[in-house]
Amino acid sequence: MYRNAIIPQTGPAMPPRVPPPRQRHGAPSGPWPFLDIDDEVDRVRIEDPYSHLPLSAEACAHAQTPTQEVCWCKYPQSMYPNWTKQQQKKSRISRIIDKRLETSTIHYLDVMEDGMFTSRGEREVSPTTQDRRWLAIQKGRPSGVRVRVLFVDNLSGPVLQMLGTRYNIEPFFFSSTIGWIPARYQSHVIPKQSDHITITLSFIRSIQTPTTVPPSPNLSYESVFSRATNRAPDLIIDTQAPLPLRSNGILLLPDLLALHMVRSAKGNTIISLHSEPEHRGTTAESLHQRVQFTGRSVYWSNIFRDTTDPTFIFLSFLWYALYAWDETLERLYSHICFLETQVIATDDIQMTHELHVVRAHLLHYESLLHDFKKTVTFVMDTPNPRMLAGSEEDKARSAEIMQRECKTLLTEINRLQVSRNMQDKRLKNVMNLGFSRVAIEDSRRMQRLTEAAVKDSAALKQISYLTMAFIPASFVAAVFGMNVTIINPESFATLPQYVVAAISLTLLTIWIIVAYQIQIKAPPPTSADADEKDGGEKSEQASEYTYHGFGKSREETTERFMKLDLWGRLGWPVLLLFSFLERRKWFKERRARLGVQK
Repeated sequence: MYRNAIIPQTGPAMPPRVPPPRQRHGAPSGPWPFLDIDDEVDRVRIEDPYSHLPLSAEACAHAQTPTQEVCWCKYPQSMYPNWTKQQQKKSRISRIIDKRLETSTIHYLDVMEDGMFTSRGEREVSPTTQDRRWLAIQKGRPSGVRVRVLFVDNLSGPVLQMLGTRYNIEPFFFSSTIGWIPARYQSHVIPKQSDHITITLSFIRSIQTPTTVPPSPNLSYESVFSRATNRAPDLIIDTQAPLPLRSNGILLLPDLLALHMVRSAKGNTIISLHSEPEHRGTTAESLHQRVQFTGRSVYWSNIFRDTTDPTFIFLSFLWYALYAWDETLERLYSHICFLETQVIATDDIQMTHELHVVRAHLLHYESLLHDFKKTVTFVMDTPNPRMLAGSEEDKARSAEIMQRECKTLLTEINRLQVSRNMQDKRLKNVMNLGFSRVAIEDSRRMQRLTEAAVKDSAALKQISYLTMAFIPASFVAAVFGMNVTIINPESFATLPQYVVAAISLTLLTIWIIVAYQIQIKAPPPTSADADEKDGGEKSEQASEYTYHGFGKSREETTERFMKLDLWGRLGWPVLLLFSFLERRKWFKERRARLGVQK
């Protein structure tokens, strides 16, 4: 009874739109990070490539290890000199670095050699604890740890610089996360020893709309029904913004999976960054619990025991995006079914606009699913360098399991794409249904107008019949009312005088009307040469137009008329007689020429 009811409230605001991705700045392969074509190149950096070193050598009050040459607060320019202040500002990394007084939370999860998942709790990094946290991440890990996973919530400047310095992370990972840029790349490759892999993947997740709450069971049926049948909200076609579904109170919002993995003999590390709280994305705590619960899966526990490749923990993260996609398409399918029933019941123009908005988002989802498939393919085609140095048996077993699991994911993504295509076709069918309904309604209106016109025509015809019935009597009354001597002996006018005056005025009226509207055809040329010349040109034009237009040319069907001034129109009988005689003469000459040619 209350399933489809939506009750607006004045609660938390809707999540903002995500920035459009600038994909040219998504990977280290681009030699000019966040330096567009029209941007000015820093001449100092070209002439003096070591100009950043004095900045990196500036003293600071942060705690440092004995082997540390440069403080972590100089990242990223200390390790990646091409990332100047201008580029950091344009990539919005500087906006995060400037957040030095905020508190960031890191959730730790260790995957042991026996495949068990152990939570190491959470650590807060604030201005008072950042030195302790920096010294802590420099220490070694407990024995038996295969992979350490760090889930970072509310990324602050010190945490960004500490992680970037400690694990030698390309700044592209942070800029892609901040700018929602889909990326997948491998870096820092040492054959048969170590490498870094990075993915940032956008996907769609469904949540309860923040501006709606479930209805109270105490509400009456009429109240719930009136609110459930509200008009659609004002929507705009913006695929970067969340999509509210008014049928079930669900909000489809963009979410991000940002992962960086260090695969090394010294220790495998996965870093997961999470979007800002205002976007209502997946929190670090939520994903931490999900990944930890993966260790309770019998199927995945067997995989973690059968192979030592840490990439499988990395691969398990992608199932979170798959689950979110599946739930999203389920909710969207329910909403499309709701729209079908609404289109049948109403022809509101707002409904047509909502259909276009939903379909625009469906088209956007197609590109996101394609990126998802490319991400899985990237993980499958980027083996761990350490596994290549192992035994042939371990290498073959790991490669076989990786191929199997990635193909399973690809099969599921194909299923999602088929579901999306089906919903797109179904939505198009709903749109056609709406247009057909509007066309049928227009036809009904035209039919009613035609029927009304027929009724008006019948009424006018009856009035005409009544008028014709009184015409004889009116004529007789006009005749007997004539002021002529035959009828009224005391008058001076006679009947012949009346006839002459009536005929004269009638002829004058006809003359003026014809002079105003007449069009006199121009006489054709009388000379044979001119006729042959014009005829040849017309035949060529006719053949051309006949070929392209499949019919007679415009030159053959268009008549030429004389241009008449005021005196020409007043003397139209003379011109009409002249035109008639000229055309008659032209036809005689033409028949004579045709007779000679034969």
